[in-house]
Amino acid sequence: MRHAVIATILGCLWAGGAAAAPERRCGWLANPSPANWWLRDRDGEWVLSVQGVGREPVPGLDSLPDMTTLGWVETNGPHGYGCACLILDTAPGGRVVRILSGEPLPMQRCRADRTLPPPPG
Repeated sequence: MRHAVIATILGCLWAGGAAAAPERRCGWLANPSPANWWLRDRDGEWVLSVQGVGREPVPGLDSLPDMTTLGWVETNGPHGYGCACLILDTAPGGRVVRILSGEPLPMQRCRADRTLPPPPG
């Protein structure tokens, strides 16, 4: 009986730490300043990189295509925001584990989506 309880607890802990299936998330991709990146969609904010917190950016961030090709609002030199979809591996609690791919979208797509928050900036 004791072994069954321990096995159940360990199984729950292992399942809780595993990444979920890849998700397609679309919304405002923000880069307001160097090394700060996040995606805001209908469900909230997905942090991709934070400057100066002692952790590396989410794997895959550096392999995203040029997100400025279909519109980009500059708010701080070349930094700003655009509309994009990203394929993400996530973990419980809304943490991004890895970016698998991404694509820029026309700005009007995000502006027309009533489920999104207002654009950053």
